[in-house]
Amino acid sequence: MDSLSGRERAAAIEAMPVETIILDAPSVDQAKATAAALWNVSEDDLAVTVLDEEKRFFGLLGKKMKLRVETKTPLMYLQARDFARSILRQSELDLDATLDEECTINLDGEDSAIVIGRHGETLKALEFLTNLIYRADQGMPKIRFDCGGYRVRREESLVRLAESVAREVVHKRSAITLEPMSSWERRIIHMALQGNSEISTSSEGEEPNRKIVVYPSGTSNRRRNFRKRRRPRE
Repeated sequence: MDSLSGRERAAAIEAMPVETIILDAPSVDQAKATAAALWNVSEDDLAVTVLDEEKRFFGLLGKKMKLRVETKTPLMYLQARDFARSILRQSELDLDATLDEECTINLDGEDSAIVIGRHGETLKALEFLTNLIYRADQGMPKIRFDCGGYRVRREESLVRLAESVAREVVHKRSAITLEPMSSWERRIIHMALQGNSEISTSSEGEEPNRKIVVYPSGTSNRRRNFRKRRRPRE
């Protein structure tokens, strides 16, 4: 599910269940503290609903409350965000990790360039490790990372690459194989070229070395004349 569009991803995340627990507690704050310790998240990540409230012994011993406490976001993403914060803290990087409405973990701060790395490799490695630890179900939307707007810049770069490669393939009538990309990056290429009737695209190979091939429409697999294309500039 790494290749979901923004709208599809938001819908899939919204459909995911959140953690919920019913507690008897003397106050909302106490219920939040209990649930936060149970799930190892911040109290700010929790929402509380009072289900029932009754006084005990004519109010002499305080109130007893039944409350529903739930995470505002699926637990997987909260834990992943906190894991990223821990890594950044241990690495002594001037960055903070926050979640946006699509549950993308955004890293922002003065050390953005360090965590992005060359061609985004450091950011991709952190994303891969986090998914390996916290994404137990492959049917869940992937945990995504961004840093300083890198994903937007990368998407724009990929669209420019796709258009350039398409022109070259049409002009020279030979296929071009791109560098290995993540499924999200490959989807950007496919989407950028899907309306071009003069070329076709396919993803070939095995992860993590799966690549896109762009070739003239009507060219059979056996007749393709492959050429490699350098990685686009970031």
